[in-house]
Amino acid sequence: MSSSSDRPTFVAAGDLQMVSVAERPLKSLPPRPPASSSSTAIVEYTPPAPNPEDEDLEVKLRRIIECVPVRVNNTSGSSAGSGSGDFHQYRQMRRKEQDRLSRMDADYQKRKEITEFIQRREERLKAAEERTAKKRYEATEKET
Repeated sequence: MSSSSDRPTFVAAGDLQMVSVAERPLKSLPPRPPASSSSTAIVEYTPPAPNPEDEDLEVKLRRIIECVPVRVNNTSGSSAGSGSGDFHQYRQMRRKEQDRLSRMDADYQKRKEITEFIQRREERLKAAEERTAKKRYEATEKET
């Protein structure tokens, strides 16, 4: 920009036309850190503080992953065709999977029933405690 006017100067070069525009400061950037720091980064990364509960969970998960066996059912190679025992192997694997799923469903139902029982029990105990407190209050009112 020329110092005598606020109009931009135009420079023609072939088919291109270049216009000089005044620089505007970027307002979206955060302020620079103090000059005493050795880093020139705008934002410094600080690692999060470790949470002891997260560390315990990670240790437990790692132990589970290491200790649980992985079943690999490679019963036939890539060049093998379907043999006479394949259907029986399939039927056995299917039965094992069905048994596993039924055990999971039974376990889920059992846990659900226990949870519902505990909830109903707590509600009954709370109602009984309220009745007892009411009767206790009425008894103290009669005495006075």
